Amino acid sequence: MPGETDLRVLIRTMRPEPVDGHWFFATVEPGTPVDAAATVRESEGLSVVVSSAEAERLSLNQSHPYRWITLRVHSSLEAVGLTAVVSAALTSQGISCNVIAGAFHDHVLVPAARLDDALSTLTHLSETGGVAEV
Repeated sequence: MPGETDLRVLIRTMRPEPVDGHWFFATVEPGTPVDAAATVRESEGLSVVVSSAEAERLSLNQSHPYRWITLRVHSSLEAVGLTAVVSAALTSQGISCNVIAGAFHDHVLVPAARLDDALSTLTHLSETGGVAEV
């Protein structure tokens, strides 16, 4: 089943949902055994997003916890604008975000202390159907 591409539909039906726990970004040496929720291979090493338990197991820096929000709409990888609109809405509230696209959903990581603000912002965005440029 192909994902949704209509930006208005994506925004109205994105259903932001928090994922339990705190998440951490780190860089590990390639080949390090790690139970990562997400990875990106970079020239500096393997960037990973890991749970609190995995960060603890690997003795990683846990001074900057993030919370994970999944946009529950099945977005197409061909969709244009969803992450830009989401990012702009969070930016307007002074909330930093890191976006990861999966094959079915988009995922937004925000500073843990701003989770409620981010959820409120994204829920409002969805309820109102977006911003003028949508």
